[in-house]
Amino acid sequence: MILRAGPHIFDFSKRAYIMGILNVTPDSFSDGGLYLEPEKAVERALRMAGEGADIIDIGGESTRPGAAALSAEVEIGRTLPVIEAIKKGAQIPVSIDTCKAAVASAALDAGADIINDISAMRFDAAMPGLAARSGAPVILMHMKGTPADMQKNPRYDALIPEILDYLRVSIRLAVDAGVEEEKIIIDPGIGFGKTMEHNLEILKNLESFTGLGKPVLVGPSRKAFIGHILGGAPPADRLEGTIAAATIAIMNGANILRVHDVKEVSKAARVADAIKRS
Repeated sequence: MILRAGPHIFDFSKRAYIMGILNVTPDSFSDGGLYLEPEKAVERALRMAGEGADIIDIGGESTRPGAAALSAEVEIGRTLPVIEAIKKGAQIPVSIDTCKAAVASAALDAGADIINDISAMRFDAAMPGLAARSGAPVILMHMKGTPADMQKNPRYDALIPEILDYLRVSIRLAVDAGVEEEKIIIDPGIGFGKTMEHNLEILKNLESFTGLGKPVLVGPSRKAFIGHILGGAPPADRLEGTIAAATIAIMNGANILRVHDVKEVSKAARVADAIKRS
């Protein structure tokens, strides 16, 4: 399975790829405020590239549980200077983490290569058409509700089948708008409208999602379910749990890992890949 993003080629038959998280926000759950200044954000991006990141995922709007939506203008103001500076300093692919077509369009014009939409292009009716016209790969994620309400007692009658059905519909919406099948990545949405038990079930049954025939992205990094398992550990103390979840994800079919701790997870991923492919 091969994905092309501009001049970049990802061959998922060889290994899992690492997506480094770069939140240029004041209120993200783990690193909010750390990289709000463009200079610090660019420094962090280049450091992650040196530590083994294959993609830098840039977001200007927090999607933590309870987060309120921002205007496209604010997102653009936060993300564009960072994207432009990264592209001047490195050849690494950049994804824009947004559910707004205007933000995605501005980011692509600034050099971004991939659209990462937590709403699976359902929040903005203009997003599917934009993605199709741009030719950029799109990441379609499952989420129950919105960031503002997604963790208010999420319920499922059949977790895995319901997520699969949601993603099938999302893929069809994208393809019907003109997005190429080979440009679609799926994400089951760890932590987005899921309890701890839901997240564990997804990771345990991740192989079910490979049946959709698309690269699978998983984002367990520093999530609350890890903190709960570790006795209430705060985000900064969830590295080992993140590595464990990432390793399990690779063994069960993940193609891309979206993480904060690039250096450590990329090393673990290399070992997991070697074992899986031996």
